[in-house]
Amino acid sequence: MASPLEIDEENDNKGSMWDLEQKLDQPMDAEAGRLRNMYREKKFSALLLLRLAYQSLGVVYGDLGTSPLYVFYNTFPRGVDDPEKVIGALSLIIYSLTLVPLLKYVFIVLRANDNGQGGTLALYSLLCRHANIKIIPNQHRTDEELTTYSRTTFHEKSFAAKTQRWLEEQKFIKSTILILVLVGTCMVIGDGILTPAISVLSAAGGIKVNKPEVDSGVVVLVAVVILVGLFSIQRYGTDRVGWLFAPIVLLWFLLIGGIGIYNLWRFGGSVLRAFSPLYVYRYLRDGRKDSWLSLGGILLSITGTEALFADLANFPVSSVQIAFTLVVFPCLLLAYSGQAAYLVNNLHHSQDVFYRSIPEKIYWPVFVIATLAAVVASQATITATFSIIKQALAHGCFPRVKVVHTSKKFLGQIYIPDINWILMVLCIAVTAGFKNQTQIGNAYGTAVVLVMLVTTLLMILVMILVWHCHWILVVAFTGLSLIVECTYFSAVLFKIDQGGWAPLAIAGVFLIVMYVWHYGTVKRYQFELHSKVSMAWILGLGPSLGLVRVPGIGLVYTELASGVPHIFSHFITNLPAIHSVVVFVCVKYLPVYTVPEEERFLVKRIGPKNYHIFRCVARYGYKDLHKKDDDFEKKLFDNLFMFVRLESMMEGCSDSEYSLCEPQTEQSRDFMLNNNGNTTSLSNMDYSISSVDSIVPARSPTNVNVTFQSSNSHYTEVDELEFLNNCREAGVVHILGNTVVRASRNSRFYKKIAVDYIYAFLRKICRENSVIFNIPHESLLNVGQVFYV
Repeated sequence: MASPLEIDEENDNKGSMWDLEQKLDQPMDAEAGRLRNMYREKKFSALLLLRLAYQSLGVVYGDLGTSPLYVFYNTFPRGVDDPEKVIGALSLIIYSLTLVPLLKYVFIVLRANDNGQGGTLALYSLLCRHANIKIIPNQHRTDEELTTYSRTTFHEKSFAAKTQRWLEEQKFIKSTILILVLVGTCMVIGDGILTPAISVLSAAGGIKVNKPEVDSGVVVLVAVVILVGLFSIQRYGTDRVGWLFAPIVLLWFLLIGGIGIYNLWRFGGSVLRAFSPLYVYRYLRDGRKDSWLSLGGILLSITGTEALFADLANFPVSSVQIAFTLVVFPCLLLAYSGQAAYLVNNLHHSQDVFYRSIPEKIYWPVFVIATLAAVVASQATITATFSIIKQALAHGCFPRVKVVHTSKKFLGQIYIPDINWILMVLCIAVTAGFKNQTQIGNAYGTAVVLVMLVTTLLMILVMILVWHCHWILVVAFTGLSLIVECTYFSAVLFKIDQGGWAPLAIAGVFLIVMYVWHYGTVKRYQFELHSKVSMAWILGLGPSLGLVRVPGIGLVYTELASGVPHIFSHFITNLPAIHSVVVFVCVKYLPVYTVPEEERFLVKRIGPKNYHIFRCVARYGYKDLHKKDDDFEKKLFDNLFMFVRLESMMEGCSDSEYSLCEPQTEQSRDFMLNNNGNTTSLSNMDYSISSVDSIVPARSPTNVNVTFQSSNSHYTEVDELEFLNNCREAGVVHILGNTVVRASRNSRFYKKIAVDYIYAFLRKICRENSVIFNIPHESLLNVGQVFYV
């Protein structure tokens, strides 16, 4: 007969008790399959698609749509003296818009979304589900049964399977992919700083065009005032004014498209020769270095493309494609062609060609719409920044910060106060410090092209592991993307000293913060994982654990999804009492965008019944927010009570009493498994044992007689559900572990700086877990321990 330790550890590894409700609720499999099909095969009517395409204009395309404000200005910052150069630049703009936003992003990259979520971290989550590349190994096979945990399968001898094994075996590759993702994330944060700066400053520049006597300082001041107002209203969210975004952006696209048609009619359509790729070759051949350097300005015509993917939100891909092909793409081509037609006939107006090309009668209305469009574009990138930082939090790559939901209707609308004010200060510093669009444009281009490069590299893995593409298609996509993006990247490298250093400096700071935080998080997890104590030792103490069991419930939080942490053994060997019921709680984030409420909690009993020890795992996706503790605690206990009821029903169905301490027979195992051997999730059992600190007596529940006799005896006079309810009424105490990481004495100096100073500072200023879980101070116990790395 197997020992209790062997059975418990076997349950941890194989999940034998996770299948408790399979025969009790067989229809759950069919329901889960139906939900999966709903996620994967959503059908939209033509009318609904058009409506969603219209709404996506305000969310997805604001940034890309405001590029005509500053592209020609940054392409020819010192003016232009040859009409052929204008036509060559227009040709480059046309083919850049065609190759990058249209072909690469709209028709290829957008299909790599994670259940509607876009961005570098969404791609990383998608890859984590198809290969074990996540550095913190806190996943369990039952997580794959979630309705939102979509993944594809492949043959063991396929190229995808070989790539998967290679990735999983190489620790260096896992770290490289993570750093690559963090670089892309930091550059998106840089976009959140630079987009408002260049968009608002460019729009405000229209004042000086119509009123030349106005000083440039006034334009900068107006831009700063608009930016302060923009960041100040973030806490109210976009739910109330979001309905205005789509009509503003649609009107903006129609205006710039109409102005483009007007200028083509007024100055002639000779610039349409630029649709021939021959002019790209001539432009680069004749201009040589100057033409090469001007690519940094032309690159700005496709800025916003990366935000297009990050802001995908919950719009179906087809609606975004319709909006781009029917509205955005043709209007941008008309806008740039019209500006080029004007510029060919007015070469001395390259500094402000957008506003100069506007008909006099509609100048100020267009100025107002341009300013509003710049605000919408800025709002989109700020929202994308909040979203991607929330994703980084879920992956353990960013210090804990306050996240506020600004809408009850839309899950993705969030506000992060600390980040908002940091973005505002940096955005104002960039605007007031550079004072002109050229340097900001150089900085902006650097950030954009780096995000595109990161996306291309991650897409290689997506095409292999997720889509199972033939290697020829992978090579074709990669080669074409890298040729275009590396060409632009080589151009912006020459402008690092002209403003291009700004996003690199900003991203460098955020990268250090994110990598150091992730390093500390991983080390803390590894320490708890490797210092787990044996269940044989816990079970050997008997039902009372060698202590006085005082009435009440202790919720012990831990980062471990399995095993007994070292701090628990430290507690029970040094303190005299422990609660009558102990629940080890693990709150973990999975590489999925959301976990449905009915699948969130997993419950398991630890040891014999008279130990009254359970473990509960609460699972969240990277878009989910941890609700207030009252709600969390209620749902936790509801699932705990449901587990006890299901367990009792199983005992009633069995000929002999079921015991966790007895090995299961083949028949009982078959009884609890589905036909396909899989498990369902609601009120299943997972394994998470947590760290315990000190304990204090709670008030005694009335009329409760708790007696422990032997390891085979049962408590008397009350059944288990009543016992749990009485203990809950007696009081609930939340026990949080606090592992402090320190660098060992023989560590290198850079490791000491990273761990002892940077990580320690970040832990000091970040929000405590007790605040995030909204735990009342009077029911909180903290336990600390020091770990040297």
